[in-house]
Amino acid sequence: MKIALLSDVHSNLQALKACTEHARKAGAQQFVILGDLVGYGGDPAGVVDEVMALWEQGAWVVKGNHDEMAVNPPPALNDMGSSSAAWTHARLSLEQREFLATRPMTKLHGKALFVHASANQPAKWEYVDSEHKAKLCMDAACRDHNASHVFVGHVHHQVLYYPGASRNMMRFDPVAGVAIPTPLRRQMVVTVGSVGQPRDGDVRSMYAMYDDVLQTLSFYRVAYDAQSAAQAIRKAGLPEQMATRLELGR
Repeated sequence: MKIALLSDVHSNLQALKACTEHARKAGAQQFVILGDLVGYGGDPAGVVDEVMALWEQGAWVVKGNHDEMAVNPPPALNDMGSSSAAWTHARLSLEQREFLATRPMTKLHGKALFVHASANQPAKWEYVDSEHKAKLCMDAACRDHNASHVFVGHVHHQVLYYPGASRNMMRFDPVAGVAIPTPLRRQMVVTVGSVGQPRDGDVRSMYAMYDDVLQTLSFYRVAYDAQSAAQAIRKAGLPEQMATRLELGR
């Protein structure tokens, strides 16, 4: 089965639609949304509606930290994420907030575990952004879920970690569109990148496709209308930095 892995949409409806369309054309049979549907962007209600429609069609959706903040905005507005949470909360319906609030922290499919942040205490929202953090994530996935493949979001970059000869994790930076063998006997932790807010200097959206039958993984970059997404942020009256970072891929 071809499983499309999308994460960190961040209220960017243009990017979400571009990635789902690309995934369908690539033969996706199952969608997984790895959290952070909202936050930062200008169209939270549109994105949640789109994901709820995918969910009704059978998509698996796990909770992200920005989803949690949108349901229960923090009292202190000390950064862009927390300040946009209150704005997002006010623009979501009760049904949409209930949907975000009731998403599970993890989803297990065979030997594959799907989680927004690290499998090591998921509710702490730890970033899998190093070989050490990847090992902690992998160890927890094995111990708690008997999983060999872990797919996460949260870090907004596309990276694959796998055990080397010393059993410590090693980092692999993939090339977009090139299939990587992923046999189930070999452990791996994958950060699938961000649909709605790339941060590597490339404005194109990110997602990945996992084939659990052929046991391959492909990372993708997808062009979308970033200018329209940035304009939606400006029209909403959100901080200018949230718009310019989409235009710069930062």
